[in-house]
Amino acid sequence: MKRSLAITICVAMLLALATCASASQEGKLLIWADGTRAPVLEELGKKFTAKYKVPVEIQELGFGDIRDQLGVAGPAGKGPDIIVGAHDWLGELVTNGLIEPIDLQEKQKDFINVSISAFTWGKTLYGVPYAVEAVGLFYNTKLVPTPPKTWGDLVAICKRLTDKDRKQYGFLLPIPDPYHTFPIMSAAGGYVFGANKDGTLNPLDVGLSNAGAVRGLSLLDKLVEDGLMPQSMDYNTMMGLFKDGKAGMMITGPWALGDLREAKVPYGFATIPMIDGKDPRPFVGVQGFMISSFSKNKMLSKAFLNEYVATTDTMLALFNKDPRPPAYGPAAKAVSSDPDIAATGASAAAGVPMPAIPEMSAVWTAWSDAIDLTLTQKLDPKTALDDATAQIIATIKASKK
Repeated sequence: MKRSLAITICVAMLLALATCASASQEGKLLIWADGTRAPVLEELGKKFTAKYKVPVEIQELGFGDIRDQLGVAGPAGKGPDIIVGAHDWLGELVTNGLIEPIDLQEKQKDFINVSISAFTWGKTLYGVPYAVEAVGLFYNTKLVPTPPKTWGDLVAICKRLTDKDRKQYGFLLPIPDPYHTFPIMSAAGGYVFGANKDGTLNPLDVGLSNAGAVRGLSLLDKLVEDGLMPQSMDYNTMMGLFKDGKAGMMITGPWALGDLREAKVPYGFATIPMIDGKDPRPFVGVQGFMISSFSKNKMLSKAFLNEYVATTDTMLALFNKDPRPPAYGPAAKAVSSDPDIAATGASAAAGVPMPAIPEMSAVWTAWSDAIDLTLTQKLDPKTALDDATAQIIATIKASKK
């Protein structure tokens, strides 16, 4: 009873927030965007209005609120025409019938492949991607003048730089953190969910304990066993050590760039070194534009996205407000002289989209526990990952009853 009341109150609160928003009206575009993208879209809307005589209203919402409010406001007739959001919302939005398929026509070939894959459900595209991000290898150029190309090179650097008594390490990553660990496990063939014949993900095909995944976790376990990497490491401590010159290399993403530049750390950013001759495949996050299924202006929305958003000028304007590698090829080429952006783009191009299905929520805790149990030497990698995979599948099956 209490749970039902809580849900009712939560829905009522969301609906109250949504009713404060404008609603889609015929002949007028309403776009929901967060504060970072809103200014760019305001200017874009003026150009669209000048040409088509169609008013464009940009309503600013918190990025995390957009998805939740669409689920309530859209069916109630209070939602927008277009939203700006993340690709990993896709499973929830598509299965609940909240967003509309999009056809980029000839322009689709100009987008980075992984960005199109991220916004594709089955074989249908549901978004116009604009930015990608993925983790890579940061290295202190004073300690590591040239980034390692292979895992063997990375281990050799670790042996040269690590001094546990001085809390100095050659290589760090957040532990236990599945997101940052995944590239090491995916290089030899580890994966989270396999695919069905129609291209959708199969939540009961979990590849976190296959030979490739075990191989990757075993490599990290060997670093711990050899005293070259700590058993645990939170993100802030890792960043502090790197900024203080106490870490030669670390795995994280472009969100660290601001802190590193402010700290004036001499750094470089590169792709993660190859493992057994294969490239690591980090998770890729993609942001983009989607059209509400409840829009009263679907054709206008598609025209806005095709003609005004999917352009080099707009993609560069969005990049200048928030420097994430552009998903649009011509814009990516235009900023390729920035080595950080180029490296992030290269890492993303080799990566895989973060699974965008609700069942992903069943993965993180069990996977994190497996990493922790392995690196604290309580279980071997195979046993830990087998147990985690069984737990994940059991949780997903239970949720479907």
